[in-house]
Amino acid sequence: MHKDLTQGKIFSTIFRLALPIAGGQVMHMAYNLLDMFWIGLVSGDAITSVGIAGLFMWLSVGLMLIGRVGAEVGVAQARGRGDTVAAYRYSRTTVYIAAVLGTVYGIFLIVFRTPLIGLFNFQAAHIALDAANYTAITAIGMPAMFISSAIGGAFVASGNAKTPLLISAGGLILNMVLTPLLVFGFGLGVVGAAFASIIAQYTVLTTSIFALKRFKSRPFAEYHIFTKDIISDFRDGIARDIFKLTIPICIENTIFPLLSMVTTSFEVGFGDFIPALTRVGTQVESLSWLVGAGFGAALTAFVGQNFGAGEHERISKAVKYTTGFLAGWGLIVTLVMWFGGEIVFGIFLSGYAIYPERFELFLMFMRILAVCQIFANLEFVAGNAFRGKGRPLPPSIVGIASNVIRVPLAFALSRTSLGVLGIWAAISFTAALRGICSCTWYFIDEYKEKRNSTRTKQNPLS
Repeated sequence: MHKDLTQGKIFSTIFRLALPIAGGQVMHMAYNLLDMFWIGLVSGDAITSVGIAGLFMWLSVGLMLIGRVGAEVGVAQARGRGDTVAAYRYSRTTVYIAAVLGTVYGIFLIVFRTPLIGLFNFQAAHIALDAANYTAITAIGMPAMFISSAIGGAFVASGNAKTPLLISAGGLILNMVLTPLLVFGFGLGVVGAAFASIIAQYTVLTTSIFALKRFKSRPFAEYHIFTKDIISDFRDGIARDIFKLTIPICIENTIFPLLSMVTTSFEVGFGDFIPALTRVGTQVESLSWLVGAGFGAALTAFVGQNFGAGEHERISKAVKYTTGFLAGWGLIVTLVMWFGGEIVFGIFLSGYAIYPERFELFLMFMRILAVCQIFANLEFVAGNAFRGKGRPLPPSIVGIASNVIRVPLAFALSRTSLGVLGIWAAISFTAALRGICSCTWYFIDEYKEKRNSTRTKQNPLS
């Protein structure tokens, strides 16, 4: 029960697949903004606590993508070859990998939460305590997040993005209802927001498993999670293939938040309130990368199926169409961030309204980030096109290199008269650099592929 992405109009196929994914991502962003609104009513320091704890949730993405991308690429390429059995085995193996990794990471956060939060050297003890408590509680939801993500990858790779969207929407609505109830109704504050999250995450997991086994639009006619066949899946090298494909992505997406933690520690040196400004600003910026990630995931599935089927011309056109669309979307987000900072500050950071210098800093932060949005969107095109072909290394090399550059650049600029603005300038510059270099690499690589293909056709015996 899947959609064949190797046939039909190219952009409309990608758009229909991407729209539910991007819609789910934007819905998640809307929830995060609403969550910040409620937490902001507790205090500005509460936003800082949740923002710091959120860095450790972000750190989990690198590991979570092993299951997600493993399913998206492995299942999609097998579908393209017409091998349904292999697609099923890839999906089942990623679920097991996700369960193990999610459990291990959750335990790690619970055990080491206090020293991890201590790395930021907060002067206010209550901020560190709230961040540690929030981290410990949300860590319980890690296995649910990882497994649900892997299941969602199998649906998307099979051409069905609507089912994961509906399931995620249900979880987000539940979270939206529970957060104010637990934060204010039960007086739990930051801890209440954490409990709301894990309740929603396990609801999503339960529904995802049920959908995988029972929904009419499920990707496989039958699905047995608890089976001895998983041993043969690992023995036959499926898990090895998944790790070979996803380890570069994992390393890239683990190094990124780790280095972001370093730059955040630089920011804290200019005031405990700075992470609250960046937390709100980056949530607005996520309008850009959440839609980019949605179209990127659709492109991965599209390229995967067409690569498996040998439809290289469709891949080329898909990349061009997606590039144009995401460049336009990046421009829209640029304008929103450049001109909308005052409105955003008034809604989410009203507690800081008595500090005009904080208002001015926030406006500068939004405009500095606005500059890189078009280029940052293009990174999703090249990176996911490479991954759909089973080549994760080029975008990971670019991502890791640009992120490593970010830290010394941020440190150096922060020591100038720019101060914290220098840190933000380094973040914006390296984000743009990732997009430019990824696209340049991809299009050069594609040009070489076409030239070699032409030579082969002209000289078939060469």
